[in-house]
Amino acid sequence: MLKLALLFLVISLVAGLLGFTGISSAAAGVARILFFIAILIFVVFLVMALLGVSLFT
Repeated sequence: MLKLALLFLVISLVAGLLGFTGISSAAAGVARILFFIAILIFVVFLVMALLGVSLFT
């Protein structure tokens, strides 16, 4: 998930440098959404680990 966010961030930066502002803002938006989803998943798993909840029991 973070790899995709990083990929879209790089696409956004390259498109911005080349003057494609529409593509750049769209890719930045997708990167932001993917990043926040990855952070949310991380927090959920962190809380589950701290509470001792196991998914494989």
